[in-house]
Amino acid sequence: MDSFHHNWRERAAAILCENDPPDPQDVALEHTHIFAGSPFDRGDAQRRDPVWLEAAEGNAGSRFLPLARLNVLVHDADGLRLGWLSRADVARLDIAVAPVFLGLLDGVAHFAIDVSELGDPVHELDLDDAWRFEDARAAAMRLAVEDTGVLAQARAQIGWHRSHRHCSACGAPTDPSRGGHVRICGVCKTEHFPRTDPVAIMLAVDGDRCLLGRQARFGTGMWSCLAGFIEPGETIEDAVRRETLEEAGIRCGEVKYFATQPWPFPMSLMIGCHARALSSEIKVDTSELEDARWFSRDDAAAMLMRRHDHGLSTPPPIAIAYHIIRAWVEGKALGGV
Repeated sequence: MDSFHHNWRERAAAILCENDPPDPQDVALEHTHIFAGSPFDRGDAQRRDPVWLEAAEGNAGSRFLPLARLNVLVHDADGLRLGWLSRADVARLDIAVAPVFLGLLDGVAHFAIDVSELGDPVHELDLDDAWRFEDARAAAMRLAVEDTGVLAQARAQIGWHRSHRHCSACGAPTDPSRGGHVRICGVCKTEHFPRTDPVAIMLAVDGDRCLLGRQARFGTGMWSCLAGFIEPGETIEDAVRRETLEEAGIRCGEVKYFATQPWPFPMSLMIGCHARALSSEIKVDTSELEDARWFSRDDAAAMLMRRHDHGLSTPPPIAIAYHIIRAWVEGKALGGV
């Protein structure tokens, strides 16, 4: 590694860490992305036991996390936290909605419950001003990381139940089973399971520059990694190469996996990768992107830190795109390229 790259990477890493100090645990453990790292034991054996589930739902010690129109209940007094309620709190609502079993923590069963049918759930729960229903993205910016993993599971599964109430085989209504981890058709008995849509999100690099794109819906000056759904019969690597070629006209060769992030909007798994570009002439598919451009490592570092001369930026740390770009800026991608 030449001295320019060595010194530059030291400077970039030092400045980034100054703005985003690492958790001491990150020295020994891989980074845990927002919406990942749930501390729950998901209790596969328990969810298959209807007697156990019924007892857990009625147990006074069980905890319940309400969601209303996919917004999550939070308590905001001394820091934001998830708004867990007791069985007695939920019983007062008198709603005929089966809770979703999220898992166990220290032997205590935790559930999510959809209270969207209530007109004013905060009022009906008789909660004070410290409680409110919050957009999941906004809440995730302030919650502890492990709580965002719980939130991702709760939002994705409640959202799936709201949108998959009928059988795709015969059209008849379906009923939840196994603690909300399957829906079963009452007519043809087809079992339907919660879906997760895999998305490849990638940063193509060409020496000391990287490829970023922007969509018209992005905020002013924001640029990000390219991304797209993985198609049937396609590997992650093939999806990375196809999406980069389709959206920006850039051919890629080597692809290296970076990390994944659950993204419960509505139910995706972001699969982050770095790719080595084999061509450099950009041809933008304007049906997918507003623009695509090569950025130097200096530009990318400034964008990460919100210090770019022209006000350009990357997505914030809540998104895996930030970490994909940062890894390359710090020389931790594709063998240190």
